[in-house]
Amino acid sequence: MGKDKKEGEAVFLRKKITLLRAFSLLIGSMVGSGIFISPKGVLKNSGSVGFSLVVWFACGVLSMFGALCYAELGTRITKSGGHYIYILETLGPLPSFLFLWAEFFAIRPANSAVVSLAFGRYMLEPFFAPCAAPVPAVKLVSLLGYYAAFSTVSLEQRVLLYFFLCVFNMGYSCSSVVSSPDTVLTLNSWSVTWSARLQTALSIVKLLALALIIVPGMMLLAQGHTENFQDAFDRESLVLDKLPLAFYAGMFAYSGWFQTSFVREELVRPERNIPLAVIVSVITVIVGYMLTNVSYYTVLGTQDVLASPAVAVSFVQQAFKSLISVVPVLVALSCFGTMNGGIFTFSRTLFVASREGQWPPLFSMIHIRRHTPLPAVMLMFPLVTAMVCIGDIYHLMNFFSFSRWLFIGLATLGLIVHRHRHPELRSPFKVPLFIPISFTIICLFTVAMSFYSDPVNISIGCTMVLSGFPVYYLIIHRQMSSRCRSPFYYLTHKLQLLLEVVQQEIKTY
Repeated sequence: MGKDKKEGEAVFLRKKITLLRAFSLLIGSMVGSGIFISPKGVLKNSGSVGFSLVVWFACGVLSMFGALCYAELGTRITKSGGHYIYILETLGPLPSFLFLWAEFFAIRPANSAVVSLAFGRYMLEPFFAPCAAPVPAVKLVSLLGYYAAFSTVSLEQRVLLYFFLCVFNMGYSCSSVVSSPDTVLTLNSWSVTWSARLQTALSIVKLLALALIIVPGMMLLAQGHTENFQDAFDRESLVLDKLPLAFYAGMFAYSGWFQTSFVREELVRPERNIPLAVIVSVITVIVGYMLTNVSYYTVLGTQDVLASPAVAVSFVQQAFKSLISVVPVLVALSCFGTMNGGIFTFSRTLFVASREGQWPPLFSMIHIRRHTPLPAVMLMFPLVTAMVCIGDIYHLMNFFSFSRWLFIGLATLGLIVHRHRHPELRSPFKVPLFIPISFTIICLFTVAMSFYSDPVNISIGCTMVLSGFPVYYLIIHRQMSSRCRSPFYYLTHKLQLLLEVVQQEIKTY
């Protein structure tokens, strides 16, 4: 191991994420499976075309508020870790561990499972149209894509395998391979730079996918196809108690605006690039999503959207059938970009939590040559598999959205607390106080109302969060108080040698 590491050279996460890469990370994380599956959930729970468009715009504004709050937090708190580190630094170790617990066992695997299931549905939908693809078949394809490259071959052989399979299958099978999380795990384990470059390329592909929907839709709208917008605000169909679920679906599509906060220590000039990246990317996505939904409704009626398990496929079938073979590939690439961005940032959360003493120390280590948090990247794989097997897209979405927006609301509450405790701190970027107050109130109110909207899935999500209390007091709090050696010390040492990882040498930026 010592031969691979130059004498006297510190091993730490490098500052390799530029403004363009940060913008691409945000675009790639926001524009994913959400815009292809959320329109049905938003419309179903808002009741009409007009109210659904209002929900989409409101979710965009709310995302902008949250992104601005996180931009300020990113300039105040100089550590990576996103929600976790912000809650830890402002509200303390117990809330931060509860978030970490929910993130690892509920939020992240369920979110990744939703993306995988969306991929599986879009892959099969063209073969079964106009009927819906069978649920077991969707799950099977999702898992096949998930396990496509698991073998004993070397990394170089895997890359060549992916390439030749993509060329050979020309589209559908290509997508099942290229979107497999094993590919994503390999790239994130191999190089920060490669992963960031890939994210930039996929962000361009995603914007192209939206353009293929927006341009035909706007052309038809300009020709006078407005029949689906008649009586757009039908008050009789509005059900107020379902609105939190409509917001959950809409916010799922926008989720990703917080991703730069997970890689704060790897950003070049973060005090400048974080605010610029989040503002430009969120505005871009808001405009793109509004135009995309208007295009959907120009071609598809309310019943068409509600009956369609894959809205983009139904859109293309009615608008431009010549593009029917292109959409599944673009959706698969969009899902891949979302997985890439998600794993890229989730691994950093475990990395920082390990460094703070709230997660096994193995996951605070980084590869001696590639400078990536390899153990943290590999950890989430089995949990996502379980979620794909047992989950349904919309139930999973409600399940993890409760925990996600509860802790995001607590993080922005932490911004208010941090301002009060440290008035002397001069942040290079500061938002008006009404923004974090409004965002926090809306998040917590939506979380509370969702108990009434979907009591079963929300209760399961709440139970998952509460189950972290005994773990914290029996293990984490006791270990942090006594500063005793971890019972997994020797296992950690063996895995450290096997994975060729070392403890990060802390560098002050």
